[in-house]
Amino acid sequence: MADFLDKLLSLFGRKQRTAGRDPDATVPLPSLPTARPPEPAMATGPRSAVKRLSLGVAQDVGKVRTHNEDVLLVFTGELLGLEAIPNFGLFVVADGMGGHSLGERASGLAARTVGRVVLERVLPSLLADPLADAERPLLREVMEEAMEAANTAVFAGVPESGTTLTCALLLGEQVILSHVGDSRAYIITPEEFEQVTRDHSLVQRLQELGQLSPAEAAVHPQRSVLYRAVGQGEGLEVDIDSRRLAPGATLLLCSDGMWGLVPEKQILETVHAAPHPQIAAEALVAAANAAGGPDNITVVVVQLPI
Repeated sequence: MADFLDKLLSLFGRKQRTAGRDPDATVPLPSLPTARPPEPAMATGPRSAVKRLSLGVAQDVGKVRTHNEDVLLVFTGELLGLEAIPNFGLFVVADGMGGHSLGERASGLAARTVGRVVLERVLPSLLADPLADAERPLLREVMEEAMEAANTAVFAGVPESGTTLTCALLLGEQVILSHVGDSRAYIITPEEFEQVTRDHSLVQRLQELGQLSPAEAAVHPQRSVLYRAVGQGEGLEVDIDSRRLAPGATLLLCSDGMWGLVPEKQILETVHAAPHPQIAAEALVAAANAAGGPDNITVVVVQLPI
């Protein structure tokens, strides 16, 4: 299994430095005082239509950068029949930093490491004989282990760099989110639009301290400065969240090259108006480029079946 996954993953980019202070360097943490595409026609007889995940991914270097430091990694799977398994998906967005080729190396290494660890730990139990007494790992522990392994790999392999890392492991209607940095995950339903990750950025902390308004943070010259990133030290604090998604809910993962340029109202309207997640992902990338595209742009849109 490990050899197979290594070969598969081997088939699978940063934020520029400016003169003087690196705007993307991590800094010490300040202390605190809609419509869906039609389902396939149901076959005659008693069988029900298969309910599958709908997926869209899009990525672009943007209008300013000359190379891509964003990485996305997507695995989905299904097993139908008498002993079916729930819809399975692993979705990863990483945004590297560090200058030259370091950013893309860091983000790529982090994404591949998460993919390898999660698949090695989860797939054997999913594919085991359901009547056997197979070990069923705790998904939160798997995601935390994968994030820690990614941190160790980047710290050892690209010590001059670092990366954001936002991941979602989906099994049926349950999603486990693991997150470090300022890439984001959103959950969207007809009634709700929720940012479920918290930016580990200096301006976010200043907002929490009441020293910046959201409008001021949006144009702050240090808005890309992170106080927590993968690969910055031997220890890593990871945000882990577990949610049960409603039927038809949409999960959106993206780098700051998208959410930093496209207002939340426009993100919501775009996702609701698109007839398929792929069209939504491409439209969001196009919107970020239309707003100037100063950074690499990555979007993953996942819609659960109704």
